[in-house]
Amino acid sequence: MKAMPWNWTCLLSHLLMVGMGSSSLLPRQPPPPAPKRPFVTFRGEPMEGFNHLVVDERTGHIYLGAVNRIYKLSSDLKVLVTHQTGPDEDNPKCYPPRIVQTCTEPLVPTNNVNKMLLIDYKENRLIACGSLYQGICKLLRLEDLFKLGEPFHKKEHYLSGVNESGSVFGVIVSYSNLDDKLFIATAVDGKPEYFPTISSRRLTKNSEADGMFAYVFHDEFVASMIKIPSDTFTVIPDFDIYYVYGFSSGNFVYFLTLQPEMVSPPGSTTKEQVYTSKLVRLCKEDTAFNSYVEVPIGCERSGVEYRLLQAAYLSKAGAVLAQTLGVHPDDDLLFTVFSKGQKRKMKSLDESALCIFILKQINDRIKERLQSCYRGEGTLDLAWLKVKDIPCSSALLTIDDNFCGLDMNAPLGVSEMVRGVPVFTEDRDRMTSVIAYVYKNHSLAFVGTKSGKLKKTTRCIVGACGAICGRDPQGTGES
Repeated sequence: MKAMPWNWTCLLSHLLMVGMGSSSLLPRQPPPPAPKRPFVTFRGEPMEGFNHLVVDERTGHIYLGAVNRIYKLSSDLKVLVTHQTGPDEDNPKCYPPRIVQTCTEPLVPTNNVNKMLLIDYKENRLIACGSLYQGICKLLRLEDLFKLGEPFHKKEHYLSGVNESGSVFGVIVSYSNLDDKLFIATAVDGKPEYFPTISSRRLTKNSEADGMFAYVFHDEFVASMIKIPSDTFTVIPDFDIYYVYGFSSGNFVYFLTLQPEMVSPPGSTTKEQVYTSKLVRLCKEDTAFNSYVEVPIGCERSGVEYRLLQAAYLSKAGAVLAQTLGVHPDDDLLFTVFSKGQKRKMKSLDESALCIFILKQINDRIKERLQSCYRGEGTLDLAWLKVKDIPCSSALLTIDDNFCGLDMNAPLGVSEMVRGVPVFTEDRDRMTSVIAYVYKNHSLAFVGTKSGKLKKTTRCIVGACGAICGRDPQGTGES
């Protein structure tokens, strides 16, 4: 697998770890004393779990998706409004849900776990989807969490039957004079006949409209969705796609995923199941999903592979880091957290790494793959969707940065992994979350750990040849 084609021998980036342990890439410097400020905290009801959080960029108000409740908080975590979403009588085997037709399964009091929370800025509403009734959603007014709508009478209204809180991701694509789109990505929990793993839906202006959450396009043969074929489960019985993060950039929508695969270890004739982290890309305007491409991503430092994606966040480079990376300050970077190895999805190892990807370089790799496939080279290389190898077909056309596919050579997989740049590794307290932003031209990143600690990065060093700040590999003291 080729490494990402950096244009430098030794990258000395602008990130220096602050407050991190001995596993940092630089010698630890004692931080200057600073006055302690108490943390503002909010605690919900006893035994109540928090699932998702979004912040209104215009007001600073915080919306918190919890088990059986949605909270609206002020910026200093004072409760402004609450909206109850559960519990209610339900059974996950009821499809359609019992609020649509009588269910013969036994009904029991069931918690409503918040699975997706999005702010629809255009219509000033909150989209809150839960685990009750096969994943139906409420549309709540931002001001007071008044219920504007709760569509539930069509199969398009059931977004996911998975009860895990982190199983669904949504990305809104907004238009000035048209209905917005909602790209939904979800694990299917062995029910591909009921739920597409990825789809694009209509977000109507009227929260009670009959077409709310309808597929953007749907006819007898083609729809704005991808379903996992039943044949896939004959190869990997517990196959699913686990979505970790989603975002839009330029003309595309992206999702970061974990997917099980069957591979043969070196020197072995038998196959074993591993998990591969992959980035999925779709064109915003592609109603037939012919633009679907996925590419494996990972990170490596000192011979150790970090391949299990834990978290990700999209941010800009900022002027200082951009100069080091050779990109523009407004270019998109993916800050990612990986844990070591590929074999433990549910119980990841504590060894973890914070890595950076330049989104443009991932897109360049995808474009190279599209160009080679349309020259008739290789196969579609998407085992979970095609089950068998399907050769690429040759076609004379120009493939530029915004190519959105045809009804051939699609969907498509990239075989070679794109490697990120390792910024920091942690061996004892696994990193589990990350957020980043630009402050005074510098990229800042905050990571959360398994034990509940928050770590801040303001300047790190990354070296393609092992150089570190203040001391080169030969110990000459040159930076």
